[in-house]
Amino acid sequence: MANVYKYKGITFATVSETSILTVPTDSTIIIKSIMVTNNTGNTPTVRLDINDSSASEEYTFIHSKSLTANNSEEFLSKPLVLESGDILKATISSTDSIHINISYLEIS
Repeated sequence: MANVYKYKGITFATVSETSILTVPTDSTIIIKSIMVTNNTGNTPTVRLDINDSSASEEYTFIHSKSLTANNSEEFLSKPLVLESGDILKATISSTDSIHINISYLEIS
């Protein structure tokens, strides 16, 4: 088994639900950090959902988190484990400039 630490950065300017991280086949990931930055003076909300491929269900992880103007916020207080085929999705309430930064360990 290989363990690889990875980073993924995403820039949002849409209100559509968007897949931001998909776990590769035959892998597990442990997300250590989801840092969300609001680059505007507005106060949009963020929703995070997880599509659990083994259960064929989508679950709300964070329902509606308000972001303060021109600020960053950590969304995790403990690691989040996702299995092969799971998808982390985000929805932003407005077309403001939001950056999502994810640090994780991929085990394959």
